[in-house]
Amino acid sequence: MRVSVAGAGLGGLALAQGLRGAGIEAEVFERDPAITARFQGYRLVLNRIGFQAVRDCLPTRWHPLLDEIVMEASAEQLILDPQLNEIGKLGAARTGIVVDRQVLRHLLLTGLTVHTDAALTGYDLLADGKVAAQFARCDPATADLLVGADGVTSAVRGVLSPQTTPTDTGVRFVIGRTPLTDEFTGLSKAFGSKIAGDGVSLLLGAMRFRAPPKQAAEQLAPEVTLPDIGDYVRWAMILPPNGSLQDVTAQDDVLSRMQGWHPELRALIEQADPDNSTLLSIRVVKPGERWACGPVTLLGDAIHATSPTGGNGANTALRDADLLRRCLIEAIEDRQDLHSAVDDYERQMFDYGAEAVRSSLEKLPAFAPEAKLS
Repeated sequence: MRVSVAGAGLGGLALAQGLRGAGIEAEVFERDPAITARFQGYRLVLNRIGFQAVRDCLPTRWHPLLDEIVMEASAEQLILDPQLNEIGKLGAARTGIVVDRQVLRHLLLTGLTVHTDAALTGYDLLADGKVAAQFARCDPATADLLVGADGVTSAVRGVLSPQTTPTDTGVRFVIGRTPLTDEFTGLSKAFGSKIAGDGVSLLLGAMRFRAPPKQAAEQLAPEVTLPDIGDYVRWAMILPPNGSLQDVTAQDDVLSRMQGWHPELRALIEQADPDNSTLLSIRVVKPGERWACGPVTLLGDAIHATSPTGGNGANTALRDADLLRRCLIEAIEDRQDLHSAVDDYERQMFDYGAEAVRSSLEKLPAFAPEAKLS
């Protein structure tokens, strides 16, 4: 069996790793001109299902390294004012496994065949039941299965399910990161909480590695090369509805909305890496009607993009990867044919994917009361 994966995000790479471990040929096609063309190094919180899914997709020899580059964390989920006084609660305390997306992505890339600058333009269903993917600047690729793991603007979804389109919630936010130094130890109670300002919300999260990722890889898995990064604070400011940046940098725009805020909070933004501070929008994709089962399917944000306030986007994509991996292994072991395996995957994925989108939108008004949820 041969599988083509469009998109080198966490879900697509986890699937390719899982298939590689089962002896199934998998190639990844990424539209970016290079793996490092865009900064993708923000902190993620994985739940039990998401962490187990990525663990099951990786070779067992890398499990000690995976365990070393994550941290267990819990947060009270408080609501604080700009002077860091507690004024409420967001909900029950949250626990999970914290991982850096850039570090995990580099681990998942190890040993895979990845074609960059390969923007998918369409695909053809062949008479023998296979699928030929077409790319703008890459040779066509024929496979038994094409998996669209190419995000909210999925080109694969555009052909397979053109009626399924992203919904813009109207919410905009600036995200960035700042090295975690002793200067910011006083902010610890704000990690995992919401700081409510005048029309904006600031969210903070700490990334503390058990061991520096690059050193951990050198000691535990020399064939793996991980980024040389240290502990940091991930911060995100949710702007007013349809907010846009003033004619300044993302970093300066955030600071302009923090007049009179606690000095440690302002210092956190002032010391952020300006190259990794950017404006993003919150768009969701709700799974609609199923398409006819065949040699093309979707995974992750391509079919069920969630609001980040739900904390379940990466978890659901990794769950997809592990589920599809297991279904395809059953196919090569002759316990079911390929189309039945894909149908089994899609049936389960549609159910929990739709619930992930619903629950993420349910949590969004706590951070952005005027979001468009219809």
